Amino acid sequence: MSGQENGVVRIGVVGGGTYGESHLSTFKDLEQSGKVQLAALAEMNDERREQRRQQFDIPVYKSHVDMLDAERLDGVTVATPDHLHLGIALDVLERGMHCMVEKPLDVTTEGCRKLIALAAQKPLLLQVDFHKRFDPYHIEMRESFLEGKFGEIEYGYAWMEDQLFVPVSMLRAWSEHSSPVWFLGVHMYDLARWIMGSPAPAVVYATGSRKKLKSMGIDCPDAVQAHVTFSNGACITFHNSWILPDQYEAVVHQGIKLVGTEGIFECDSQYRGGRGCLKGEKMRTWNLGIKYRERDKRNRLRHRGYFYSSIADFAENLLFLKESGTLAQLDGLYPSGVDGLAATQIACAAEESMRSGRPIEIT
Repeated sequence: MSGQENGVVRIGVVGGGTYGESHLSTFKDLEQSGKVQLAALAEMNDERREQRRQQFDIPVYKSHVDMLDAERLDGVTVATPDHLHLGIALDVLERGMHCMVEKPLDVTTEGCRKLIALAAQKPLLLQVDFHKRFDPYHIEMRESFLEGKFGEIEYGYAWMEDQLFVPVSMLRAWSEHSSPVWFLGVHMYDLARWIMGSPAPAVVYATGSRKKLKSMGIDCPDAVQAHVTFSNGACITFHNSWILPDQYEAVVHQGIKLVGTEGIFECDSQYRGGRGCLKGEKMRTWNLGIKYRERDKRNRLRHRGYFYSSIADFAENLLFLKESGTLAQLDGLYPSGVDGLAATQIACAAEESMRSGRPIEIT
């Protein structure tokens, strides 16, 4: 029996790694509402598959196709390496299931357009997990813009930098298929565009450097700087790297600044005032806005923060649709396939600009 029949939305997850575990934990927590069921997982890695089976007590499949064919699902989230998103998401949509894809939607504009077209044809919800939109500081920036408190945005700066262990250890199996553009840049490309009311990207000029990772036998950029002009005339510079020393006090260093004709808003998206050094750990700053824990009335630890809120938003959208809501009513209220395309357009243009050494116009 599907969720549409028994009043519960049944959700499957493809990919049980670092990000996939967050998807699984979010939907497992939401089961307490009685309206959401974490129904199944597809995971290729044998050891991880068994680990997640025991951890979440759900059916686990090696192939996403087997999961889609065997389970009656209302929606599926895709939390695999970037270059694997397209084929899986197409399979989900082809079977008539709503889909959320971890950013980026795809690593090609052609792939993004295929997904957008298929979702529109069905019609189905196609959502992208741009979790920076769910940070309350960023929400306040956007609301201030919509209220006219910035005036017209003229320029800005956004940065997101990771410790070296991310490409060397956490993502080593596929870091050479990625770069700071794809793993980090698309977050900030989407964030700046969303805050400004979603203007189209127009021109991208980017430069990059290859030193540290190259010396370690990893063929991908250390850092990328992208200067993006949008259709509203705003010029935003994005700096992304993943070679900060592992001794740095936070895994991620991130923030955004926008300056308009009438106002300025700066947000240090990492350091929110929590700093310490606990037993067995180095000096750290905590971004507790993104992830924190709290206990419910049954004394169970639950996952909280905007990292999980963005995933939970997919389930909330499915419930809205189940309760006779429409895709048209949701338009503009979630990160859509069109938003995913815009971020990928910037990323592809940045890669092309680095190769050619010239600005790239986006049409």
